[in-house]
Amino acid sequence: MGQESLEQWSNDGDNGESADSTEVPDRCLSITIRGPWGHFRRIEGNIVKQTYRIIPRTTVAGLLAAVMGIERDGYYELFSPGNSAIAIEPVREIRTINMPMNTLSTSAGNLQSLNGRGKISVKLPDPTTLRQQHNYEVLVEPAYRIDVSLANDERYRELRNTLEAGKSHYVPSLGLSEHLAEIEYHGNFEVETDHGGDQTEVNSAVPNAVEDVVLEPGTRCQVEESPAFMRRDAGGRTTAGFTAYTYNPDAGPLTVKNVDPARVDGRTVVFV
Repeated sequence: MGQESLEQWSNDGDNGESADSTEVPDRCLSITIRGPWGHFRRIEGNIVKQTYRIIPRTTVAGLLAAVMGIERDGYYELFSPGNSAIAIEPVREIRTINMPMNTLSTSAGNLQSLNGRGKISVKLPDPTTLRQQHNYEVLVEPAYRIDVSLANDERYRELRNTLEAGKSHYVPSLGLSEHLAEIEYHGNFEVETDHGGDQTEVNSAVPNAVEDVVLEPGTRCQVEESPAFMRRDAGGRTTAGFTAYTYNPDAGPLTVKNVDPARVDGRTVVFV
């Protein structure tokens, strides 16, 4: 199978999910996720394992599915376009460092089976093999405010009750399992449509509006494209759509025109 470029994939009308026309939901749950480290591997990375600066929408969906205990590959429809809306706001300055790590291969041929005599079998990498060193670009103390709405009322109540209780079925992490995450629940909020005028100060990262950001002196502005939607297939899963986020790496607002903002808990955000 040939490899497609990101642009080819995004423009594929048969396979791509539209992320440009998300309706503003009427209510949402709001949380902040943070941790000492984070790594959201960029799909185009090679020798240096670079990270996305904004937690990808697919990672948010996976993290919330882990909170509810939904199995791998079992939550893509729940977070698909038309069934969910998510806004992502960096609330701390985005910083990265390069961190070399020594790793062992976890491919099938390099795993050893333990307790195989009629008991539960556990497979672990062979500790006697040589380590490979990889250079990871990691986020330092990342923190994001997440607003999420689900069309499925039963799942929405389940997520709300779990967050209110401060529980999680699986241990939440920021990308890699060793980068543990803390979740702070802010509450269930009504979402109001913002009628601020032609130009609006938006606190969240702004999806798919690169040309509509009003550049201002002293305000930094960066853009990155990341996976937004997944689809289950015969091989497990595949990326079904991307979103190009424009954001302020200093965790401040951006002035934007021609978007459909919403007000949540006194903040202005854009859902996708």
